[in-house]
Amino acid sequence: MNNINIKTSETDLPKTKFSGKTIILSHGAGGKAMHDLIEQIFVSTFNNSELSLLEDQARFDLTELTALGDRLAMTTDSYVVDPLFFPGGDIGKLAVTGTVNDLAVGGAKPLYLTCGMIIEEGFSIDELHRIVISMKKTADEAGVAIVTGDTKVVPRGFADKLFINTAGVGVIAKETQILSSRASVGDVVIINGYVGDHGAAIVDARGELALEVSVETDCQVLNHLIQEMLVCCPDIHCMRDATRGGLATVLNEFAQGSDVAITLEHSQIPIRDEVRGVCEVLGLDPLYLANEGKLVTVVKKEDAEALLAVMKKHPAGKNSAIIGHVEESPQGKVILETGFGGTRIIDMLVGEQLPRIC
Repeated sequence: MNNINIKTSETDLPKTKFSGKTIILSHGAGGKAMHDLIEQIFVSTFNNSELSLLEDQARFDLTELTALGDRLAMTTDSYVVDPLFFPGGDIGKLAVTGTVNDLAVGGAKPLYLTCGMIIEEGFSIDELHRIVISMKKTADEAGVAIVTGDTKVVPRGFADKLFINTAGVGVIAKETQILSSRASVGDVVIINGYVGDHGAAIVDARGELALEVSVETDCQVLNHLIQEMLVCCPDIHCMRDATRGGLATVLNEFAQGSDVAITLEHSQIPIRDEVRGVCEVLGLDPLYLANEGKLVTVVKKEDAEALLAVMKKHPAGKNSAIIGHVEESPQGKVILETGFGGTRIIDMLVGEQLPRIC
């Protein structure tokens, strides 16, 4: 796994032998009930040589790490999505992909994750195990290990079923310099597929508006795609995953961080008809909808076509498209060229279109 010697089991996971049906307060109290929960739900499922030691920390060989690069990358995120299960994913898959992708878009090779869970008293053990299995399968897909964690239980009404925090560690190769401040005039903007799928899937899963949509979340790990992109184009200037705030927010961060203007071509932005329909009903803008498997990258114009071809060959990038370019002014602004020959400024998202989206 990424040249790091932590042994993991196969993803064909056994059913838990845990006897309880729901989470009780003693599962977070530090005694036998908590020990049984950790051993039979978390350790047996995540199942790797570092976690099985049950120390208070995971320990890594620095020699193996430095062989992969000259810098460590670290990130953390918390997941409070409502509902916990939605078309194409769940909070466990989301927690792993979100943290893996945050490392990968900086050019890091993700290696290790932590898992902290805050569980509400009364939460179903079966649902908890289902989520943990989903985390394990997604971690295996990404080639990372969940090596340490923490479990807390709060009384009924003090949380909403389950919150997850994950932190991730990766290594950045010496030659990689991906920063939001590196966009240059003449550069090209590329996205790896349809925007807004995750936000539309969450709306569908909440079932509050009786919308007849068939959109699944785009939740997926991007590190393998990004490694292939870096082989093709080592000098990627900017890259981020377009999660909360969507495509519009990421591009504003690039424009402001680099003191440039970014112009988007509306007709080139891939948006599903179903997502457009959801946005029309709710009065939302798909450019601001959350994504959980989309990266936005800025590269030199002369590298764009070759990189696009590589991205389209990968399952996570088969619908990739060039959607815009970088100009000198107006500095710090994102401009959308509409289908009617006009233009409009795409600002940062003000407020939140949909709460509890990730």
